[in-house]
Amino acid sequence: MSSGDPATDLREAFTQDFIARERTDCVFFVLPRNLFLACRSRGPPDARTLKAGYGKSALSDPRKNHLLAAVSGLEWRRLAPHLESVDLPLGKVLYEAGGSLDYVYFPVSGIISLLYVMADGSSAEIAVVGNEGIVGFALFMGGRTTPSCAIVQGAGAGFRLPARIVEEEFNRSGPVMHLLLRYTQALITQMAQTAACNRHHSLDQQLCRWLLLSLDRLDTSELAMTQELIANMLGVRREGVTEAALKLQRMGLIRYARGHVWVLDRPALEKRCCECYAVVKREYDRLLPDKIAP
Repeated sequence: MSSGDPATDLREAFTQDFIARERTDCVFFVLPRNLFLACRSRGPPDARTLKAGYGKSALSDPRKNHLLAAVSGLEWRRLAPHLESVDLPLGKVLYEAGGSLDYVYFPVSGIISLLYVMADGSSAEIAVVGNEGIVGFALFMGGRTTPSCAIVQGAGAGFRLPARIVEEEFNRSGPVMHLLLRYTQALITQMAQTAACNRHHSLDQQLCRWLLLSLDRLDTSELAMTQELIANMLGVRREGVTEAALKLQRMGLIRYARGHVWVLDRPALEKRCCECYAVVKREYDRLLPDKIAP
């Protein structure tokens, strides 16, 4: 039964009131008026799983996160002692809509989905974050809370920093502040372009954009994503995703089977995509460093 609060319902869906029924390698989560289907790995990660970025945080290096890799000198010496490694299991809620942010998260593998949940329990993704970024930008922007929520949609690992440490470093008005502001601008571009894309472009183009953005945040050409999960992220019906995926598969761009998507021809996928992916990528490339700080 719904509590009347979408954030509470979402949390309950991922903790107490979920159904874990395995079909192949999939887990079914029941959301209010929704079916949220995601894939998980069975048992401990094997070599292929670790290569795909679904390993334990103990195997992670904070410098695999691009923002942390860009921090150097005195700033790094201040932040590094406070970094705490964390596992990011599938379905973990990093923060809820309206909830206080106690930490910011720096993924080094996996994918975090920023979702907006409507009053009726339906949801749509507004951005994805991976090893290029940070989860919890509302904290250092001064808002402390946000109407969206953050959920792990691709299992991985990362590091987190306490809110106090992040705010103190940001308020020094030094290199870290400028780095985080540039990242926030890039993230806002992704959010704005997602809204425009969902309004003006075909579903198969939206799917191309979503696949490419997700792949940019993983070290593999394989995504453990079901059509139900993709539909939930895009805020569309599953039947529409099925049709779009089959269309891309017939074109030889992807292969979809048993909750996994393989990108077979990335250049062709980029060509098939609308301009939205290129706009977002150019902004990330322009604003964020691509080299590890000395």
